[in-house]
Amino acid sequence: MKLQAALLVALLGLTTADPTWPAETDELEEIMFQTTSTRSRKFADSVSPCTNQASGPGRHNAAEWLRTAFHDMATANTARGTGGIDASLQYELNNGENTGPGFGTTLTFMSPYMTKKSSMADLIALGVYISVRACGGPAVPFRAGRRDATTAGAVGVPQPQNAISIFRTQFDRMGFSPQEMIQVTACGHTIGGVHSAEFPDIIPAGTATNGQIALDSSVAVFDNKIVTEYLDGTTQNPLVVGRAVGLNKHSDFKVYNSDRNVTMQAMASAAAFNEVCKTVLQKMIDVVPSSVTLTAPLEPYQVKPVGLQLTLSTQGTVIELTGFIRIRTTNVPLTSIAGLTINYKARNSGNDCGSSGCSFPLTVQGVGRGLDDSFAWFPIARNVPLASGISSFTVTVRRTDGTSTVYDNNGASYPIQDAVFLQRYQSCLLQSSGVTTLTAAVRNDRAELPVRAIVSYKTTQTGSVVPALNTLTLELTRGPCIGPYTLFSASTTIPGGRSVEATFDILGGDRVDAFKKANILGGTCQSRPVSNVCSTPVITSAVPSATSTTMTTISSPTPSVYRRQTMGSYTLVSCWSEPPAARALTGASFAYDGMTLDSCLSNCTGFNYWGTEYGRECYCGDALHSGSAAAPLADCGMPCSGDGTQYCGGGNRIELYRTTATKTSTSTTAAPGPTRVPSVGRFVRVGCQTDNTGARALSGATTAGDDMTLDKCAAFCSAFNYFGTEYGRECWCGNALDSLSSPAPVEECNMRCAGDPLQFCGDGNRLELYRASAASSATLASSTAATTGGAESSVRLSEATSSSSASSPTGPAPVPTVSPFTLVGCQTEATSVPRALSAKSTASNSMTLADCAAFCTGYRYFGTEYAAECYCGNSLHASSSVAPLDDCAMPCAGDPLTHCGGPNRLTLYEDPARASTPPREPRQPAFAGDFVWFGCRTEPAGARALSGKERAADDMTNESCAAFCEGFAMFGTEYGRECFCGDELHARAAEAPEEQCSMLCAGADDEFCGNRNRLSVYVRQEDEA
Repeated sequence: MKLQAALLVALLGLTTADPTWPAETDELEEIMFQTTSTRSRKFADSVSPCTNQASGPGRHNAAEWLRTAFHDMATANTARGTGGIDASLQYELNNGENTGPGFGTTLTFMSPYMTKKSSMADLIALGVYISVRACGGPAVPFRAGRRDATTAGAVGVPQPQNAISIFRTQFDRMGFSPQEMIQVTACGHTIGGVHSAEFPDIIPAGTATNGQIALDSSVAVFDNKIVTEYLDGTTQNPLVVGRAVGLNKHSDFKVYNSDRNVTMQAMASAAAFNEVCKTVLQKMIDVVPSSVTLTAPLEPYQVKPVGLQLTLSTQGTVIELTGFIRIRTTNVPLTSIAGLTINYKARNSGNDCGSSGCSFPLTVQGVGRGLDDSFAWFPIARNVPLASGISSFTVTVRRTDGTSTVYDNNGASYPIQDAVFLQRYQSCLLQSSGVTTLTAAVRNDRAELPVRAIVSYKTTQTGSVVPALNTLTLELTRGPCIGPYTLFSASTTIPGGRSVEATFDILGGDRVDAFKKANILGGTCQSRPVSNVCSTPVITSAVPSATSTTMTTISSPTPSVYRRQTMGSYTLVSCWSEPPAARALTGASFAYDGMTLDSCLSNCTGFNYWGTEYGRECYCGDALHSGSAAAPLADCGMPCSGDGTQYCGGGNRIELYRTTATKTSTSTTAAPGPTRVPSVGRFVRVGCQTDNTGARALSGATTAGDDMTLDKCAAFCSAFNYFGTEYGRECWCGNALDSLSSPAPVEECNMRCAGDPLQFCGDGNRLELYRASAASSATLASSTAATTGGAESSVRLSEATSSSSASSPTGPAPVPTVSPFTLVGCQTEATSVPRALSAKSTASNSMTLADCAAFCTGYRYFGTEYAAECYCGNSLHASSSVAPLDDCAMPCAGDPLTHCGGPNRLTLYEDPARASTPPREPRQPAFAGDFVWFGCRTEPAGARALSGKERAADDMTNESCAAFCEGFAMFGTEYGRECFCGDELHARAAEAPEEQCSMLCAGADDEFCGNRNRLSVYVRQEDEA
């Protein structure tokens, strides 16, 4: 018999492989896909529909979500593996690069969804899928696994006044090609607009409805009009046309036109636009620190248990099983589903479930939707006998045509353990005060094991609109026995004012009822069930059925857990707390599932202290952090993952041991811990420095040995200007630092030297770096700056001289001279066009002070900015002013030991031998070579006004264009850097107002070179008539 087409589709839809449940991504999966109707998580509420302006008139929340993700990502350095989508934006809202309320509003809305299973970074990335899809765009694949930063990241969000060379450098740092730079800008700007409040110079107050001008004519639709309107010349995008052009802030035009519109033309069709945006936006949200591994893209389950909970009944006579089974009906008509059947296994994995049997039916009682999917909800309300219990179940989907499909969780069945669980009726939360009582039901065969609750809660965080996640551990106290179960309880007050957003893990030995949400608790605890005679379940293996090949047998009673007072030459101190935002022991750390006290002791041999935490973590150190303190011994009640008879700490609690041995010492006192050595021979300490296995920080020579010391490495590298030790036993030499290496926190270089435990020798991918105190500059210069010559020499020699009398350098520092320039100080950028220094500019990922000095030869001033940018000029713009020197503290991209400005801040140098030229008002020169000014002309659609020949250059002037067009009757300059020649103007090249040709020449800050689609036209003097 042939299957009907609709039934075939249904069968295919219901047999797609699901993830194995439960999965770490389950919380994010629900937030992502359950957006409306039954069991909606409401994450899309403020952005769907796309016209939603919940944050105020003119503010399209979907656009703000999309831009939040870009701004969080934009400071990434993919070569170094830092930054990306990491939620560091929450600490960067006041750094001048992230103006406007949209970012804070977005993060505030998302904060209630942040949990230990749904990081803020993942929520920001998920917001791209939600906002784009809500506006009719493609479904951008979302992968999970991001971790939240705890401090601000680097600066470097692109600013509208930047030159295209700087944009290219910034996007290259993020990992985007020039083509992808154009694509992600267009895709990010297809919804929303520019606001007067953030850019009053582009949109003056009172000139736009609700203070906003849209980026295209379909402000609340994710479509290709951002491209088509730009290409056909009808765009009103304020970052392409209007006041931004005269201010040099028409950033969209600079980006879109950077390859002569080739990329924009390729995106012009609706299909191409959506496909490109799906790809490039996924790449954007997948930019993460190198330490992060993302999951596969999330897809909705076909069959998913949701909100399952076991609870002893109010009379204590049965176990109540409640929750839902969610069925995806996107490709399966709900009318084709007759119902579900749950088939469950008893506690011993058998089929004896009492008189009511082991199966029961479910009927649909609700439907819900996502942005791409539909779901049917089947609620569960079943009483399970106390005597037999439950261990797992399968789901059978019964169809109206008589067929059915069994879902067995990829062969594992859906697990549900009844050994320990939150007893919801006797648990309660008063949300106004945070007063909480948690009660657990523990099966009597496990009642001798410690029972605790790990509470994850939120508190207000200084310097961020996002709350901080904290944990506390509650030791639950034994209470009355209810048949085969005993109740354990504890009360506390959850601080922070957000107790309803807390989650709980209830642990009893190695069993856990995980990730229970506070919002399921009532405000009042119910009375406990009447105590019955205690009984202990006898758990035996079930007789295998005809369809089963193996069954799990519960072993004899678990051996008791006890404290080990001594371990080798170490003695138990007590339970010890972890300090806030730090570690009690920082010498070394390990984590694995087979953790025992013996294995941690072996890992930490030689340290003064070691301790185990959270059942599977091991920490070593010679001293305890000052913020750590003694905690009740009961707080360290988690069994070791590799030995259930030992305790291995708890949540944020260390089972701490201290050495009783006497360390070898040359004095009468105990040997000190390792120290930072300020100098070794002729070398002085620089600090901790990052390394990269693909591009070594030092590549001159290397050696390794189990007797490595700083002195041995210094001797080995005696012919070089730098040496560094790494990973305790490695030594690296070089005359220059690779440009990808950067300073790292000193605590990241905490590994002892293999040959001298009193010295530090770097760490994994971290160098304890030293440099020669009198090294010559030519060899100390970055290997990428080979043309710097004498300027670099003066920098390095002056540094070396000063270092002999000052404390050893620990990071980048201002350099007083870069011959023939001397340091003026830190200077703000101009508040309007032109820049503070506007003669010419360049950018490079290997920028050094010497490079910039060489580039600006012949000018009175040079300045470095944003670590990688260089500007030259003979005068400072009047709107630039002196700034604190600390504002210019970014390490140079090509030399991490020197400063290259900051965000909108120039490290300014001056050549006093050159006279300062007062800035002149820009003008259109009356003459250029043998040519005379003719007027401002338009470019005709689909053609060129002058078609003889053309060129483009970053040092373009009207004079240079005149020289290039020798032999032609006419020339014209356009867009600041383009030159066109011809003998006659195209017939459709119309006269335009002179003020429309108002873009500064790339090579001259006092004359105009046309504008976008506008030519400053000159004719030969004899041809003028």
